[in-house]
Parts: sequence; structure tokens; C-alpha cells
Amino acid sequence: MTTRTTPSALGTLPFAGHAPRMLRDPLRFLSSLPAQGDLVDIQLGTMKVTVVCDRELTRQLLLADDICDKGGPWYDRIRETIGNGLVTCPHHVHRRQRRLIQPSFHPSRLPGYARTMVSRATAVSDGWHDGQVIDVPPLMLTLSMRALLQNLFSSALDPQTAQDAIDDLRTILRAIHRRTMLPPALNRLPTVGNRRYHAAGQRLRRNLQTVIAGQRQAGKDYGDLLSAMLSARDTADDGSESALADAEISDQLITFFAAGSETMANILSWTLYLLSRHPEIEQRLHAEVDSVLAGSSPACLDDLDRLPFLNRVMRETLRLYPPVWMVTREVTAETTLSGHAIPAGSAIMLSPYLLHRQSDVYPDPERFDPDRWDSAHCPQPPRHAFIPFGLGPRKCIGDQYGMALAALALATFSSRWQLSALSDAEVRPVAHTSLTPAALRLRAIERPLHPLPRR
Repeated sequence: MTTRTTPSALGTLPFAGHAPRMLRDPLRFLSSLPAQGDLVDIQLGTMKVTVVCDRELTRQLLLADDICDKGGPWYDRIRETIGNGLVTCPHHVHRRQRRLIQPSFHPSRLPGYARTMVSRATAVSDGWHDGQVIDVPPLMLTLSMRALLQNLFSSALDPQTAQDAIDDLRTILRAIHRRTMLPPALNRLPTVGNRRYHAAGQRLRRNLQTVIAGQRQAGKDYGDLLSAMLSARDTADDGSESALADAEISDQLITFFAAGSETMANILSWTLYLLSRHPEIEQRLHAEVDSVLAGSSPACLDDLDRLPFLNRVMRETLRLYPPVWMVTREVTAETTLSGHAIPAGSAIMLSPYLLHRQSDVYPDPERFDPDRWDSAHCPQPPRHAFIPFGLGPRKCIGDQYGMALAALALATFSSRWQLSALSDAEVRPVAHTSLTPAALRLRAIERPLHPLPRR
């Protein structure tokens, strides 16, 4: 079979290639690529990357995780600090890790995790006053971090260690995306930023190892994620049994802390932003929350089934601003995609952000329309056209956990507060490891309570 040459993206620069455009405005740059082909090569410095713009090809690659693996320079740099956890590990160890981690997200543990989030969200909400202007992204990140720390470690962290963990993770999250885009030589320079980044990673790992050792010695199940990982056992085909070593648990904890905190914070921030720009949708959400929570009762996990509009609001937020806006893979064996030969060792880039804006699946794709997810009135997109948490064997293990906790926090806020925009100016997404709203500030307006019989 004759193979075709993959087209190169327009606008390359000598030596740098497309790296300046990718660093300056990656979403606009990626959005320009589908018009140039289903597969488009871009040049990031000396490295060539093939960007996949077609949803069927994206599906094929995500399902074939044995030949489309998590490797290459991006993951090498992330592993420096995050470690070899479930998000970053290669194919040959992923299956074992996932089997050992799965009990941590068993449905029986979710109610306890949910109560933690509602308690934390209520404390945040109780601290607001009428007319207060809220800097939303850092507040939502702190909320997510504190809730996740409690679910990871129950009461094992003293206040100072918990604050150190939050400070260290903030430092890591601020730097990690840019480090994946820069040449390794620049990341090794003894700059203030590089030293701060490495020090944060070392202190975070050191503190986690101390907590793991203490909880392993105690030998108790505290109902948290760490207890579940300490007790997890995997039986191999030959009947032998294995468990997670302390170093493996440390990698998983850092992975969940980093990925989970940022994901939940950005889901909440973008949802609050979109509601502030669409008051008619916000009013419908408030009416539903009032009818379910009776105007004063704290939300609980069982309420989510009675909040279908809230769930559609969050689903539409995930379509417009998926937490994983771009993923990379390394092809481990020569393959052919849509008639193009892809050599082994090739770097591949996939983008849920692009797929979620395809007009043939999502009419008027830039419009915030939660009702497009009402299956009773609208045809639903193919499963592989909506992949905010990935697809296939590497789909996020904590997707239901994250969505449930974010939904409960949103219900908690909405039951008491309206968060209104300060101006008509649009908020620009900043594409780091996930999509973060830039400079999002909203005004909290206390809603009058109208107690109703709880549904």
C-alpha cells in the first residue's frame, strides 16, 4: 500500500519551528491545524510531533495503548517530580498499577470522600459575605487540595505538613507545563525557578514517605485512599501475590494530589465563570438545587441523581474546557494512520479540546448549551467524540470521583450564592497542564433562602 506524506503545519520558524506559537497561544495554534489535514506535523525545536485532528484516529490510538504509549521527553520531564504513577507510567506496568489502585475508588468509599468535599465547600461558602469579590481559581484550587488531602490521608497530616504539601504542589503546577516544552538543558540551569521547583518536589516526596511509613506501621484502615493502597493486593497469572511498595505509593499519591486538585479546581472555576455569563442558565440551576436541597440542607451523594440539569451544566463545561486539553504519546511500533506511515519512536499529540469543538457533532460549538446533553430531546455524540478524561485503558481512574465531588461543591455554592461577573469581558484560558481561567474574579451575592420540602 502506498503511504502518503504527512503535511507540515504552516508558519514554521528557523530553529524554533512552531514552539513559539505553541507556547504563546497553543489553543489558537491547535485550532488552526484541522483545516490542514487529519494528521499534521509540527516542529517543536528539534523535535517533530504529529498532531491528530480526527476523532476516529484519536479513538484508534487511545485504544491501542500498547503501540501508542506514554513515553518521550514530555513524560521523562514530568516523571522527574511526579514519579511513575498511574498517569505517567508506561504500558508494561500500567495494568498491574491499575488493578492495585482500583479498590481505592470502590463505590463504597465514595460517600466518605463526598462528605469531606461538602464539608470543605460549606466552610468556604460560610466564609463569604454579600458583595465580596472572589478570586476564583486560587480559591477553588485550595478547596480541591484540602479536600483531596483529607481523602488521601484522613487525619494523618498535621496542619503544617498539609500546608507545606499545598505550597509545594502550587510551585510544581506553576512550572511543570513550561518545563515539558523547554529543552532539558534549560531545566538543569541553577536558576531560582528551577531550584524552587526541585526543592518543592523533594520536600513533598519526603513528607509523603514519612506519612506512608507511619500509616503502614499503624496497620489500620482509616477509610482514606492511602489505607486502600496499603492494603491492595494483586494476584498474577501464576498465583503469586504482590502489593505496592512505599515508593510506588508515593508516586500514586503525588499523581492523585496533582492531577485531582487541578482537575476539580478548573472544572469548578470554569463552571462558575460560564454560569456568571449566562444568568438564565444559572437561574435554572438555582431552581433545581433549591427544589432538591430544600434551601438549607447540605448536599449529599444521593442528591446527584436528582440534579440532572446541574450534571448537564458540568458536562457542557467539560466539553468547552476539558481538563486534559492535550495529551502526548510515543509510537512504539511502526503503524499506519489514514494512509500515513508513522515510524516507531514518533511523537503523537492528541487534543480533546479540538474534538469537543467539531461542528458536525456539536452544532454552534462555541456556545454554552447544557441542553445539548438532554438525551430526551437531542441526539448524543459518539462516545469517542467526548473524552474529557481520556478513553480506553488509560482513561482517568478517578473521573467519577472528581465529577461527583465537583458537582457536590457546585450544589453547595449554588444553594446560597449567586456568583456574578464583574464585567462583560471574556476570560482567557491559560493552557498549562490543564486549562485554567486567567484572572477570574466574581462577586458573591447572597441568595434569599426559601425552604422547601426536600425531594
